[in-house]
Amino acid sequence: MALQNQKGFSLSGLLMWSVALVLAAILGMKVVPVYIENATIKKNLVAVVNDASLQNASASQLRNSFAKRARIDNIDVITTKDIVIKKEKGNLILSTNYIVLVPLVANVSLHFDFETSSE
Repeated sequence: MALQNQKGFSLSGLLMWSVALVLAAILGMKVVPVYIENATIKKNLVAVVNDASLQNASASQLRNSFAKRARIDNIDVITTKDIVIKKEKGNLILSTNYIVLVPLVANVSLHFDFETSSE
């Protein structure tokens, strides 16, 4: 009687893939919220720029409008002082640069640099 090749996962292979999947899920749970918050910041910058009542507003009024929107969306990685306001070719542009550090394990952290603009 000839031996047939067995197919399937061994227990050790299943455990290795399970550990890899769990580590990837943990990493994803740390990284995804950072990018979601960046998208929210960009959305708020664009909303302030597109607000018709703020087209001729002062810098403090623009910052105040962003601060109100940031409070609603629970944005705490930047403040109104971090927003750079420019006017190019008659168009209002709001931008910000910021860093987010996300702790992983012990003294290991993820470092994210963001340059977000209303363009």
